[in-house]
Amino acid sequence: MSERTMNIADLAVTFIEPSSTQRKVIAGHLNKLGLSKVDWFNDGESALKDMHQYQPDLVVSAMHLPDMSGTELVQKMRADDTLEHIPFMVVSSEHSDYYLEPARQAGVVAILSKPFDPDELKKALYSTLEFIEPENLELEEIELDELLVLVVDDSSTARKHICRVLNNLGIINIVQAVNGKEALEVMEHQLFDLVVTDYNMPEMDGQELTRYVREKGLQKSIPILMVTSEANSSQLAGVKQAGVSALCDKPFEPGEVRSLITKILSE
Repeated sequence: MSERTMNIADLAVTFIEPSSTQRKVIAGHLNKLGLSKVDWFNDGESALKDMHQYQPDLVVSAMHLPDMSGTELVQKMRADDTLEHIPFMVVSSEHSDYYLEPARQAGVVAILSKPFDPDELKKALYSTLEFIEPENLELEEIELDELLVLVVDDSSTARKHICRVLNNLGIINIVQAVNGKEALEVMEHQLFDLVVTDYNMPEMDGQELTRYVREKGLQKSIPILMVTSEANSSQLAGVKQAGVSALCDKPFEPGEVRSLITKILSE
């Protein structure tokens, strides 16, 4: 594994925060971590315009902006070919899934609550470095270029984000499906080394997919990694009983995905 060539202090950050009071508090945390290359904006459109001229390493945004929500901002970026690859972080006191779930689906590196723990910010910034320097994530002792992975998610944005993380790990052979039903149809014609699936999907969700594979599938022992924002303990218990190999939270850290895939593929 190569040495890291960047550190947190090297990051160029675009920060969208309309509150001057919050800016001062957050700026204090960033200064303590050594971040000096921070451009501040009051609204999403101004930030987007600037990003097209000077692309940052990371975008951090409050949830409620004068012209759009943080979720709408990340969705605009993910729909823009020139900005879709930039890591995005949300800092918000909002706890409603109405706002947070679309942000999770869009592939954010972190959702930090206000007021947040500076250690959580530091952890999220290191996750950003893992996106920027993917060579540091490569799995060892596994022939990654020979793996065939099935990614299952009804959100095209979420699939794209998951595929990018897998690509960063060195996994290049990826087939996509929009729900469990389509995944099973694909699995009838191809043998995979790993399935990465969302939990909440129409037609057939991740739990139903997992149960079917374990009970009736051609590859009953295939590793299944479920990526989910579900917090209900009883539902997660049902998922585990269905036979998933590992669970990973949304938003997820690339390092966590690396560790889980290493573990389940080794087993």
